[in-house]
Amino acid sequence: MKIALKNVILFNPDQKLNKKSNLLITDGIISKIGSLNSEDLKNCQVFEFNDKYCVPGLFDMHVHLREPGREDEETVVTGCNAAAKGGFTGIACMPNTEPAIDSAEIVSFIKQKAKDHLVDVYPVAAATMGRKGETLSPMSELVEAGAVAFTDDGVAIKTARILKTALEYSKMFDTPIIEHCEDESLAGGAMNEGLNSTLLGLPPIPSVAEDLIVSRDILMAEYTGGKVHIAHISTKNAVELVRQAKAKGINITAEVTPHHFHMTDDAVQTYNTNTKMNPPLRTSKDVEAIIEGLKDGTIDCIASDHAPHSLEEKEMEFEYSPNGILGLETQLGLALTELYHKHILSFEQLIEKLSINPRKILKLKVPKFEIGEKANFTIIDTDEVWSVDIKKFKSISKNSPFHNRLLKGKAIAVINNSLFFLNEKFHSI
Repeated sequence: MKIALKNVILFNPDQKLNKKSNLLITDGIISKIGSLNSEDLKNCQVFEFNDKYCVPGLFDMHVHLREPGREDEETVVTGCNAAAKGGFTGIACMPNTEPAIDSAEIVSFIKQKAKDHLVDVYPVAAATMGRKGETLSPMSELVEAGAVAFTDDGVAIKTARILKTALEYSKMFDTPIIEHCEDESLAGGAMNEGLNSTLLGLPPIPSVAEDLIVSRDILMAEYTGGKVHIAHISTKNAVELVRQAKAKGINITAEVTPHHFHMTDDAVQTYNTNTKMNPPLRTSKDVEAIIEGLKDGTIDCIASDHAPHSLEEKEMEFEYSPNGILGLETQLGLALTELYHKHILSFEQLIEKLSINPRKILKLKVPKFEIGEKANFTIIDTDEVWSVDIKKFKSISKNSPFHNRLLKGKAIAVINNSLFFLNEKFHSI
């Protein structure tokens, strides 16, 4: 089967490519780039995209799919559907499932569930058995089954000893240890420690809880030569610590979520439980530092930390409600609105952080615009203004603080695995 994408702007910073052209895709493979003649278009579906950007398929390296264990909140398939609608052709899923992703059988189970979907799913395995921080998981077996990284996400790896061992083993597979940076002895609060937590009477989480573990992990990465990736960075000091570590040549990378690069703990004043997350929303000074980190490359990528929760759980009192919000279907719109249209990041920087860098961190192939390559693209309208409507989400859950928020820019189509998601429907190509 053939489809033609006409008048798209082929944009790939990794290829230093930015040009208006046409694409012919045959059975999911790029068969021609450039002018298309009548023979090319014979028995071909033609789509006119009128100067919209066509970029390497977006990739989110921090997603919670909840399966196995909490299929009432999300499944592999519904999470993939949400990813496709948000413009993503690939995701990495976190291991805080029930049971945790700590065996080859569970990695295989997830990959089987995602088989034949447009969205590629790459499991991130637990660094320790049951994410308890006591016994190292069978890393070799997990990598062989398809795991691309290791983490005890939701908590930091419990001790420096087990972190050291995990880094030494992960070096053999050239995989990163992804860290949720929070000192356990300072955890357990409901929001950032500061004026707002005092006024609202909510138990606090101090920013130093993150800074302590970031410091520990940088030292351990330097000592072992292993790779550490800082998940959802949120504090001014943590950004500076990563900047200094990179200057020293330490093998460290970092990601940030959309809610941490543009929201502050002032949002918690409404007691809306969709403003409760971990790490918590911080101060304006932290947001300013994150913006600088995005601009200068200290922060490598943007990830959603997509965290589905049931309505019943999120409607509990703020202190007892679970942490986390959805992100797959709003991430690109928020990044375009808050970073690109406000001239904080160029479009090139944005695509690097949303597509190219996450794949490089996980040692995955970056899609290219070349004849013979698999078609794996996201088509973006940077100027379309739209309103977030949680009732139209593909995710099972609806826990988003962005309902009715006007955003500028969205994905209008995605192509991968011989499937095309356009106009809310999947099409075989």
